[in-house]
Amino acid sequence: MNSCIYNDKSDVPPNVIFILVDDLGWKDLGYSGSDFYETPNIDKLKNVSFEFTSAYAASSVCSPTRAAIMTGKHPARINITDWIPGVDPKNRPLLGPEDLHQLPLEEETIAEKLKQYGYKTFYAGKWHLGSEGYYPEQNGFDINVGGFEKGSPMGGYYSPYKNPKLEDGPEGEYLTDRLTEESISFLKNQSPEQPFLLFLSFYNVHTPIQPNLNHVEYYKNKLISSSKDEVMTRKEGDAITVINQANYNYASMVHAMDENIGKLIESLKNHNLFENSLIIFSSDNGGLTTQRRVAPTSVVPLRAGKGYLYEGGIRIPQLIKVPHQKFTKKINDVTVSHDLFPTILDYAGVKNKTQIDGKSLTPLLKNESNFERSEVFWHFPHYHGSLWKPGSAIRSGNFKLIYFYETNHTELYNLKEDISEMNDLSLIYPEKTKELLNRLIILKKEMNANSVKINPNYVTNKD
Repeated sequence: MNSCIYNDKSDVPPNVIFILVDDLGWKDLGYSGSDFYETPNIDKLKNVSFEFTSAYAASSVCSPTRAAIMTGKHPARINITDWIPGVDPKNRPLLGPEDLHQLPLEEETIAEKLKQYGYKTFYAGKWHLGSEGYYPEQNGFDINVGGFEKGSPMGGYYSPYKNPKLEDGPEGEYLTDRLTEESISFLKNQSPEQPFLLFLSFYNVHTPIQPNLNHVEYYKNKLISSSKDEVMTRKEGDAITVINQANYNYASMVHAMDENIGKLIESLKNHNLFENSLIIFSSDNGGLTTQRRVAPTSVVPLRAGKGYLYEGGIRIPQLIKVPHQKFTKKINDVTVSHDLFPTILDYAGVKNKTQIDGKSLTPLLKNESNFERSEVFWHFPHYHGSLWKPGSAIRSGNFKLIYFYETNHTELYNLKEDISEMNDLSLIYPEKTKELLNRLIILKKEMNANSVKINPNYVTNKD
């Protein structure tokens, strides 16, 4: 077994704990600016972690981001560009591309990489990267608790779960508690000499928005006493965006997630595993803020939310605690989900010989100056329930361009001056718009990205 080349205090490779929260918005945490939700345990983790203020999901929906995390590759390269199985309406101007509904088994996952170097691998929670035959246990995980093809808890958040990979618990058992207990049980039984990968993928805070009964009354009372219980919205095309956090059911789900992260960290400390662990906390896409009806959360000042390629749909909270870290530091560099794959391999001392698109964040975590990123791009050529229409986007420096396929329309924003993306600069800076659009075309070609088609059967509504 290779020792970790970046761990200066131990010859034992670090344990890797990856905590992935579903649909967690950029402003859904205490440390990131929520004025309603309380997340004391994550806030404490932030105090000994690198805080990434410009972290992005690889996609504005879940499955593509999860594929990117698992492989280090851009979703367009893997051809998983929509949530699985997604939607493909036949009554719209465009027909969406045919993307994959499972992570190909020939793709080498982070679990498979670490297993080659002696790691024990454990997965708990949402998978959403393929049905039977493509589950976590077929992708390098020794143990799979609760990971199957569905993206939301079929039985809701209380037992019975209707999950073929998770036995039902006693009546009233809460899914997030159960997944955390299973994770703690796993780490309790690990040998100090064998490093492990523990991937805890919460179903929280995905729909259904179902209150946690231990916390909902607290937030209901907090909301009433604040005199800010009126939900405020604004238009986003055909949809509406919530602009304040005022859903006590959702707040209770965030709190339950935070509470369980506290339990996991406490167990790591009790078993002397915390110090020599690489802990990554992230989300798979932006918060659910924008849809036809009132959504459960808000990420203002960001625009829109899950499903959209505006900042609210792709900018996410992210923390990384490296082994033996005792401090916090903000990282403002632009990062993206597929960067986490090579970062984990670096800390585990694992060499990677396969082509990936992610860049290791190790230079940032070691305060070195050789991390360079010229651009990030997103490809979501699908219609979505949030009322998003097919498009792609690219960020280069402070500029971000969004291209919409239905109308061949481009929008250009300067995120340094306009994080809310309210001032379209495409007509003011036509050369920059052309430059970024051309670069977007090149990147899609390099990735062999899929594309939309004109719907020959579409009939324009003349009413």
